[in-house]
Amino acid sequence: QVQLVESGGGLVQAGGSLRLSCAASGRTFRSYAMGWFRQAPGKEREFVAVISWSGGSTDYADSVKGRFTISRDNAKNTMYLQMKSLKPEDTAVYYCAAGISSRAVAGGEGSWGQGTQVTVSS
Repeated sequence: QVQLVESGGGLVQAGGSLRLSCAASGRTFRSYAMGWFRQAPGKEREFVAVISWSGGSTDYADSVKGRFTISRDNAKNTMYLQMKSLKPEDTAVYYCAAGISSRAVAGGEGSWGQGTQVTVSS
């Protein structure tokens, strides 16, 4: 089972940018599809983005398309989420996830990190 640790969260003004990282343990990182979810206060956890094991396929929630970019570096066992043009409604705890396929990850199946807080001020 892969273990995941997120970093890179913080406080940013609306319109700003942040890059989140998710470091994974284990030699099988490259075999996992990976993804990002987020959970705002009082709301359910929601899908943000997913990337295939090779990095060749990605998908995004409509709310972040064109603003967020998911990527991975299998040599570094790390996944990233580059966030631009941030909005106050992007404020949430962001979680990374790993699973056996992009479909599984997008469906919320797999391993989870502990989360990193992103706060966007207006």
